[in-house]
Amino acid sequence: MKKNENSYKKSGVNISLANKLIKHISKISKKNVKKTNGNGKKDLIGGFGSLFDISNLKIKDPVIVSCTDGVGTKIDLANKFKKFDTIGIDLVAMCVNDLIVQGAKPLFFLDYIAVGKLNLNKTKKILKGIFKGCEISDCKLVGGETAEMPGVYSRDKFDLAGFSVGIVSKKKILDKKNVKISDVVLAIPSNGIHSNGYSLVRSILKKNKLPTKLKKEILKPTRIYSKEILKLTKKNLIHSAAHITGGGLIENLLRSIPDKLTLNIDLSKIKTTKIFKWLKNKNISDREMINTFNCGVGFCLIVKKRDVFKIKKFFPKNFMPYQIGHISKSKKRFNVFNSIKW
Repeated sequence: MKKNENSYKKSGVNISLANKLIKHISKISKKNVKKTNGNGKKDLIGGFGSLFDISNLKIKDPVIVSCTDGVGTKIDLANKFKKFDTIGIDLVAMCVNDLIVQGAKPLFFLDYIAVGKLNLNKTKKILKGIFKGCEISDCKLVGGETAEMPGVYSRDKFDLAGFSVGIVSKKKILDKKNVKISDVVLAIPSNGIHSNGYSLVRSILKKNKLPTKLKKEILKPTRIYSKEILKLTKKNLIHSAAHITGGGLIENLLRSIPDKLTLNIDLSKIKTTKIFKWLKNKNISDREMINTFNCGVGFCLIVKKRDVFKIKKFFPKNFMPYQIGHISKSKKRFNVFNSIKW
């Protein structure tokens, strides 16, 4: 190549480095197939499309469920603290937890990674988290895209997006139409902040030093609830469910009950953790906290009261569901009682 000759590499895109990444992905993908019992073709990483065989899935009247999501500005803190091996778990969790709201079993996952300059070591760590998330949720990473975009993203910046597909029998779909008067609302504990509200978190961190004991909490990956929820769905123990993400507890729960019924929530029942108490003390109102963060509740179930004892048997002690409300009928769409005990 001549000294002044233009090239893709000189413009900031390194194809040979990208090819090394593809080889790395192909290598760890084979392990993922074994761990997740994936049906995807093992040799198609790097191809133009991915195949997934559903012919051997014994599901009557199957319905495909799909979703897409990202991890928002939590990425900025991953960069700040140089911790990249768990942000991929967040990415999978944000998609998979949406799938299971409708009772769907996650089948496969695709990712999109955009970077200013491809850093092989950093990207491998991100992918490690994505594969880990797929392993936890028992789905397969079948493909994705890594885009090197100099000039659009600065050298160290990156963004992530995830796409997931699941399957559920038509008769097993969790639908808000199933919700009845006198059903109870169960809160399943979160694993921390999860992946919402980080623009506010980052704003607070600019003015306040994070205590050393809470540094691990700030990037703790989003909990994946698929294992427990799918077992409960199989046994017809859930009427409806809600993934508590952007917009907080009330807004997400309202999406999971019929318009004609009333949501009643007792905020004093919510079990918060230290990271939320620290944030609350930074001049944030109760209303802002409940509308922005999960405040310790990562997922909710709406179930028959008589089934609560059975449901608890499916969860580990540190993620044990507990009642925070009930469903009734009135002119109001929702009632909120008491305040969170910070």
